[in-house]
Amino acid sequence: MSEQDVESLRGAYRDFNAGKPETVLAMADENVGWTEPGGGNAPGGTFTGPQAVGEQVFAHIPQNFDEFVCSPENFDDRGDTVVVTGRLSGKNKSGADLDAAFTHTFELKDGKIVRFNHEVDEGWAAGWS
Repeated sequence: MSEQDVESLRGAYRDFNAGKPETVLAMADENVGWTEPGGGNAPGGTFTGPQAVGEQVFAHIPQNFDEFVCSPENFDDRGDTVVVTGRLSGKNKSGADLDAAFTHTFELKDGKIVRFNHEVDEGWAAGWS
């Protein structure tokens, strides 16, 4: 893993929060395995490919939230894997507040995300209710 990959991920989080999830999708390998925890009305399971992630994961965020922010706090470079921890916050259209700690594990190869795992605490499901 290079410093460049970590910086690319930092930029992807910035763009995602600015309403540009296409930056994240552009970093995804064509066969990326993207795992979401589910809970409440949140998408759950493993999605394959950037199109599936965009349509079955990312598209649900503006449908369910008036506000949604993913705030990374730490980037732990572990070679071919980067583990990012932080907090998710927001306001669901139902009025529920989202406040959850997250751990995002990215496996990268040649600058592309080949596998992603999203782990959250109990605040995630409550925010998606």
